Amino acid sequence: MQRLKTRPQFQAALAGGTVSRTAHFALHRLNLPKPSDHPSAPAEHIGPAPSPEQALFDLSGVWLGAMVPKRWARRAVTRNAIKRQIYNVSERFGERLPVAAHVVRLRTTFDRKLFISASSDQLKLAVRLELEQLFERAALEPLHPKAAA
Repeated sequence: MQRLKTRPQFQAALAGGTVSRTAHFALHRLNLPKPSDHPSAPAEHIGPAPSPEQALFDLSGVWLGAMVPKRWARRAVTRNAIKRQIYNVSERFGERLPVAAHVVRLRTTFDRKLFISASSDQLKLAVRLELEQLFERAALEPLHPKAAA
């Protein structure tokens, strides 16, 4: 599993649409085209990539990024703990996820009255359980959802 690194990669994955949601997280997915059986163009061929996705992503695997905005997690230690949980849980589901670019986005805050410490074991457990639900739902979701009429 490869990690998203650039802003255009994150923007493209977010534009792909929401696949799964929980109370605190949303999972966005951009389906990537299957790599062709034809060998790559010769090195002398210079020009734009055949599609925008090929320009942003190496099409050989699953891509994942984590967005934990300051708006929803004020302290850096909390943001980092949540990101670590996202990447750890995603490793377990890596083989079940389709070849696509995924972004896990924190969409609301965890209640500071329930989780007093910025990086408590209770918070990490709550985040892990919710992320497992998120990825489980995403793994069950078909690769090409039906188009809305």
